[in-house]
Amino acid sequence: MIPMNHYLALSIILFFVGIYGFIARKNMLAVLISVELVLNAVELNFSVFNRYLYPERLEGMFFSLFGIAISAAETAVAIAIIINVYRNMQSIDIRHVDKLKG
Repeated sequence: MIPMNHYLALSIILFFVGIYGFIARKNMLAVLISVELVLNAVELNFSVFNRYLYPERLEGMFFSLFGIAISAAETAVAIAIIINVYRNMQSIDIRHVDKLKG
């Protein structure tokens, strides 16, 4: 059995790579992927803590499945917004989105 520390180390790496990508990237799709990495790190934590603390229960797995469903819905809405921004501006650069105001 793989120790819990290995899973948590992977989760921490995913989380901070996602945070870095969210801050450093200027492309809307790259930012969306970074947000998904952060959400995957959280879902991994739900599953790991459920497995090690309450192996007979499935609450952490259900939280993970719920999180995956929410992530899929959030991704669909975000991609629709990105497509509309691209149609209006011919660019998906975050620095130019403020031109859509008023």
